[in-house]
Amino acid sequence: MNSPLSHKENYFNLMLNYELADSREKLNSFTKKLARQRAFVLNTETTGLDPFTIKLLGISFCFEDGKAYYVPCLKSEISNLKSVLENLKIEKFGHNLKYDIEVLRENGINLSGVAFDTMIASYLLNPGTRAHDLDFLVTTELKKKIMPLEALMGKGKTKIPLGQIPVQNFARYSCERAEATWWLTQKLKLELQKANLSKLFSKIEMPLVPVLAGMEAAGIQIDSNLLKKYSGRVQKQLSKISEQIFKMAKTKFNLDSPIQLRQILFEKLKIKTDGLGWGKTGISTAAGELLKLRSAHPIIDLILEYRELTKLRSTYLLALPKLINPKTGRVHTSFNQTITATGRLSSSNPNLQNIPTRGDLGKIVRIAFVAPPGTKLISVDYAHIELRIIASLANDKKMIEAFRAGEDIHTETACKIWGIKPKEVTPEIRRAAKTINFGVTYGMGARGLAESAGIPLDEAQKFIKKYFEIYQGIKNFLEKTKFSAKKFGYVETLFGRRRYLPEIDSPIRQFQAQAERMAINMPVQGTAADIMKLAMIKIAQNLSKISPSSKMILQVHDELVFEVQEKEIRKVAKFVKEAMENVVKLRVPIVADVEVGENWGEMVKLKL
Repeated sequence: MNSPLSHKENYFNLMLNYELADSREKLNSFTKKLARQRAFVLNTETTGLDPFTIKLLGISFCFEDGKAYYVPCLKSEISNLKSVLENLKIEKFGHNLKYDIEVLRENGINLSGVAFDTMIASYLLNPGTRAHDLDFLVTTELKKKIMPLEALMGKGKTKIPLGQIPVQNFARYSCERAEATWWLTQKLKLELQKANLSKLFSKIEMPLVPVLAGMEAAGIQIDSNLLKKYSGRVQKQLSKISEQIFKMAKTKFNLDSPIQLRQILFEKLKIKTDGLGWGKTGISTAAGELLKLRSAHPIIDLILEYRELTKLRSTYLLALPKLINPKTGRVHTSFNQTITATGRLSSSNPNLQNIPTRGDLGKIVRIAFVAPPGTKLISVDYAHIELRIIASLANDKKMIEAFRAGEDIHTETACKIWGIKPKEVTPEIRRAAKTINFGVTYGMGARGLAESAGIPLDEAQKFIKKYFEIYQGIKNFLEKTKFSAKKFGYVETLFGRRRYLPEIDSPIRQFQAQAERMAINMPVQGTAADIMKLAMIKIAQNLSKISPSSKMILQVHDELVFEVQEKEIRKVAKFVKEAMENVVKLRVPIVADVEVGENWGEMVKLKL
């Protein structure tokens, strides 16, 4: 079958010379040459994107300018390359190497010596964008183009399956990508050095790649029957809420239609729209805008509840069972290392970062994440890590004193602001103090505090003024951070991770204020992300020595989850807690709380 590729088209390098190792003799010769290299680029080609279900078609390699090699992969070819790919002393370069690690592991090879990933390098240099794909980088960094997959496969009715493309054409496509990665590696290495990001790259981001690959491969067990049962209950609850909404509105309408909802709220019920934002089609009915209207009409709370339940049901209760891998019987989420501007990890398929953290809704989903027979789940969570970080970065004496004394920081803040004793702090007062404590790390103003804590605006203004009188070190730190952001155009974490803020000097006050909030938040949240990553690396390096059967399976915000044999729970929990608490030294103690349970939603504290 002919490929749509025209050999007259020139993409990355007009002089590209590639060799196709498609015979035993050629493969043996190439393998010997590859084994002599100190470093090389590798690029796997597969039939799809899911590393746990696809088929490996071939691997391209590059270790010199203008030349690349392609090995079509059968089991015999893979075994021939195994010793070189597993050689820790030979450095491996690539683009999105986590995927290559997973693909090769499924084919019996533990890729070692992972040293440079151009996707991650691009992310560190440009954390404000999500455009880190190879095609984009070649265009922007090298001012060239590489062959798109469409040129190889065609499109529409004439589209050719990957497995049917002539190997010569596929080799050219893959080799071109390998050589492009080779050139990008040289360029981005220099850019990382110039930006003082080489240490962050080599000590945190690159060692994390195989750790995440291992966690994705481990996966987690899901109780699909439980999810089905909860889905039915939530659907009944949604029906009841819908009827209540229709009764208040005195008519039935499409609750999922912003236009119809707008007509009901603002035309029929005459709810005032003062202070609401606008969308493309009119006044916004987004969740953030509806929260401003909670006191205006009881229908608002019902609509918010309806939306939250609908999202919970579609995103998790219905979707999770479909994500169970038929081969492993487990769900394998993807941890994304190059998405967030602060350095935090995100996850997809499923997105575990967005499961509600409070109330029964989040618990419903977490209960379905279960431990197999004979094992339990251990959750280890950093306690108030961002407040501990800001206290350390700001060198705020009073907050440092509270943390060193082991005080509950929210109760302590409440006592200082309200001028009361700890026993007089009610749950409502503590909640307001908590909102203030965390709000300052996000640049929250008086209006935001008033909305979040449910207090009058003038009271919120007084609280913030009082807060900064008490924690003067934090006030000075926030002012210095904003000044530094305006002077240099970026802010940094404790470990040198940067976030660039081009709009910090914007003439539009709204954009400037948003950039200032980012400037305040990033050093704190980014440092927390770096500490978590360092802890994950340290734990992954030593967990198998403590307990060979234990697995680190999830990372969500400030929490790590492990699957552990019941008889080894205390030993593993103690090891993880100590690793997380001692991975870095701050001006205050770092504390990690441990919980254990048969599922992620019903866990109890474990005292060690």
